[in-house]
Amino acid sequence: MIYLRSFLFQLFFWLWSAVWAIGMIVTFPLPRRANTWCLRGWARGLIWALRWLADIRVEVRGERYRPTGPALVAAKHQSMFDVFSQFALLPDACFVMKKELLMVPLFGWHGLKAGMVVVDRSGHSAALKKLVRDAVDRMKETRQVVIFPEGTRGEPGQPGDYKPGIAALYRELDMPVTPLALNCGSHWNKGFLREPGTIVFEYLEPIPAGLKRAEFMRELQTRIDGATKALEDEGL
Repeated sequence: MIYLRSFLFQLFFWLWSAVWAIGMIVTFPLPRRANTWCLRGWARGLIWALRWLADIRVEVRGERYRPTGPALVAAKHQSMFDVFSQFALLPDACFVMKKELLMVPLFGWHGLKAGMVVVDRSGHSAALKKLVRDAVDRMKETRQVVIFPEGTRGEPGQPGDYKPGIAALYRELDMPVTPLALNCGSHWNKGFLREPGTIVFEYLEPIPAGLKRAEFMRELQTRIDGATKALEDEGL
């Protein structure tokens, strides 16, 4: 049954995504809010399909910490769904995405229209300065900037390798960081199968501004990896 459910979800995923990606072309000349509305509808459709086609529920914990205004969110990264989901779970999310994704047809165009923060990871100090500058601009729009500190997807159960981009944002924006733990990799992995169960997104208590770099990075990794392991140990 799991193979059939996974196949049906994958079929829905690609058809649903193609319809939205093509249809959203009409939003290019419109205000960005039209694009945001479409991304939210697309993401909500995927959450619905996970429930009814793949027998995977989505649960949100830490509601009191879930941002509603301008915020910096640092999330664990285990699957593509880590990204898609936040369009449905946050009021106006934008992501720090690598420059190479702009080359993906339609996806890259919609990313630009949606005001994603694009980073050239080979740019070193210049890239970090642009990252901070763009994030400041997004905060002025009262958006939630979501960054995956590990930079790439990791396997469930493995500690993350946290990159310096989040530390630069934390220092320059001088604002709290909301850690986000999750267990997506246990259900939406890199392969074909979608394992039944419950995907949990847990927004954790924000880390206050003003910590020293080393202390902040240690606290961030401890909170995210600790809460993520706890979710995985629940075996949902």
